[in-house]
Amino acid sequence: MGMNLPPPIPGVPPPPPGNGVRAPRRRVRFLRSLVLILLVVCAGAIGAFAGVRIADRTDTVSQPSRREVEVAEPSDSSASPIDVSQVLTAMEPSVVTISADVTGGGTSTGTGVVLTADGEILTNAHVVEDSTAVRVRLAGETEPRTAVVLASDAGNDLALVRIDVEGLTPAVFADPDSIRVGDEVVAIGFALDLDGDPSVTRGIVSALDRTLLGDDGALDGLLQTDAAISSGNSGGPLINARAEVVGINTAVYQGDATTAANNVGFAISSGEVLPVIEALRRQADGEERVEGFLGVSINDRSDGGQGAIVSDVSEDSPADEAGFEVGDVVLEADGSSVNGSAGLIAAIRDASPGDTVSVTVERDGERLELEAVLVERES
Repeated sequence: MGMNLPPPIPGVPPPPPGNGVRAPRRRVRFLRSLVLILLVVCAGAIGAFAGVRIADRTDTVSQPSRREVEVAEPSDSSASPIDVSQVLTAMEPSVVTISADVTGGGTSTGTGVVLTADGEILTNAHVVEDSTAVRVRLAGETEPRTAVVLASDAGNDLALVRIDVEGLTPAVFADPDSIRVGDEVVAIGFALDLDGDPSVTRGIVSALDRTLLGDDGALDGLLQTDAAISSGNSGGPLINARAEVVGINTAVYQGDATTAANNVGFAISSGEVLPVIEALRRQADGEERVEGFLGVSINDRSDGGQGAIVSDVSEDSPADEAGFEVGDVVLEADGSSVNGSAGLIAAIRDASPGDTVSVTVERDGERLELEAVLVERES
C-alpha cells in the first residue's frame, strides 16, 4: 500500500516515483559514511600518536638515566652494630632479581641494585655477559620485566641495565671514606636462585683495597668480607648498619688442592663503583672508552716481598721514557699500594690516554718516583 501524496502544484515538477523517503535514506547513508571516515581517521591518528609515544619511551629506556646516584654524607661514627631486620626492611625495595638468556643456550641469574627511580639498575657484568635477553623482577612482584643492557665493563665487572618503570626506590651508596675494617655488614642477594625472598648473610668488612686478577683483567678497590656470598649473589649489595651500599658483591675465593679458603668474599667498593657508573653512562651515550698504555710487563713476587717486578719494558713506550727498568719492584701506583701484578694492571686500566701516572719503584735498595704519561692502547 502506497503513501497518500498531496495533489500536484501547478508549475512544480512532481516528486520521483517511489515511497517518498529515498532522499532521507541517502542523507543517512552519507552521514554514516562520514562518521565512519572520521572514526577511521581518528583511530589512525590515535594509533600514530601511541606509536610515537611507545617509540619515544623505548628510546628513553635505551638511554642512561639523567638522575644522580644517591650518596650518603661522610660519617665519622662506626657503622656497627647492625640490626639485620631493620637494614633488610630499608634495602629490600632496592634489590632486584636479574635473569638472562645467554648465547648458546642456558640462563644466568644474579642480583641488581636500583640506582634511580626511573629504572636504572646496576649489576655485575658477568651476570649479563653474552646475553640475548635480560629480565628484571622487582621486589614484591611475581612477573619479570624486560630489561635493556645499556653498557657493560668486563674489566670492572659492572653493567647498567634499565627497565620501563617509574617510582622505584633508589639505593643509597656509602661515602667511600666512611668504610672501615671491622664494620658489620650484610650481603643481600638471590643466592643459588632459590625461590622467594632474597638471602641475607652477615659478617664484617675484613679488609680494604684488595685486588684480584681474573680472566677479564684485574679487579681493584675490593672490600673483603666474611659474609657468605654464593652464586646468584653477584651484583647484589653489601650493606652497612645505616642501610648504605658499601660494595657490590662480585666474587668469592675458593680453595684448591694446595690452598684452603673459608668465608673470603669480595665486593667492589663504593669508591670504585661510583666513577664506573658515570663511565658506563658515558659509554651508553656513545662515548667510546679508550684504555691507556704504559708499556711494561710485570710478574708477581715469589720471595714473600710486597709489590710486583718489572720483567720487560717496551721500547719508546711511556714506561721507557719515564725511566722504568727491568727488575724494578713496583710498590705504589697513584698513591695506592701495589701488592701484586694485578694492582698495577688495575691502576693503568682505570686511567686514560694523556693521564700522568705516578709510580713508586724500588731499585737497588733505593725508592724512586717515576711519572709516565699514558698513550692510547693499540687494539
